Amino acid sequence: MGPRATESGRYRGTTPGIEEAARQLRRRATPAEQVLWQALRRNQLAGRAFRRQHPLGPYVVDSCCPACRLVVEVDGDVHDERPEQDAARTTHLEGYGYRVVRVRNADVLTRLSTVLAEVGRAADQQQAALARRPTPPPS
Repeated sequence: MGPRATESGRYRGTTPGIEEAARQLRRRATPAEQVLWQALRRNQLAGRAFRRQHPLGPYVVDSCCPACRLVVEVDGDVHDERPEQDAARTTHLEGYGYRVVRVRNADVLTRLSTVLAEVGRAADQQQAALARRPTPPPS
């Protein structure tokens, strides 16, 4: 059986410890994460509701739009040293039905409008893909 939301709204694998880690990450966001969040919050990107430092399974994702099942990860230089870990994380999140978009810290800080356009396109594509999925029959 694939991962799905539980009655509490948590995805399997999310624990109170991961939720506490998300709270801590919200308090110590990087400058790039703060800039991106200011641009995404309050439904500013085509009316889409994003969450920041959101627990999703065993991970905390930088930004997430649950309605269109999109994750936006803001990557700094440390990610250059761990591509295998990032690929495994992306694969895991894709298993939940999310699309993962990775953007660089420097791009957020210097080319925010381009980053937002990329995120908007990905959200549109993901929403269209979700609309094409067949609806499962009632049980």
